[in-house]
Amino acid sequence: MDNNKTNVESIDEYIAAFSPEVQQILQEIRQGIRDSAPEAREKISYQMPTFEQHGNLVHFAAYSNHIGFYPAPSGIEAFKEELAGYKSSKGAIQFPLAQPVPLELISRIVKFRVAENAEKAALKKEAKKKRK
Repeated sequence: MDNNKTNVESIDEYIAAFSPEVQQILQEIRQGIRDSAPEAREKISYQMPTFEQHGNLVHFAAYSNHIGFYPAPSGIEAFKEELAGYKSSKGAIQFPLAQPVPLELISRIVKFRVAENAEKAALKKEAKKKRK
């Protein structure tokens, strides 16, 4: 699937565009995120599967040789030692399709992002109260 040329409207539609092998990996990641952030809402953002709860938590996407996982720069920084074996940038991690995807690590990153977003939302709410 070419993420830049295809407009999808749901995560199901996104996943269906890939080979059965990649679909299985994407579904495992999706389920792991759901289990780690049961209150998060699914959507498509930037033409990628996205989970949001008090703002975007994580995005993920399939490419020809890897799965891209986007937990915001803070999610990468907090787990940088465990992610050292993967190609990454400020906001993205690449999990090679030729290797098992570290679902347990993804789960911990998602839980970190849920807590981070909840804290930011609480601080924002408190600041709003003080202005009134």
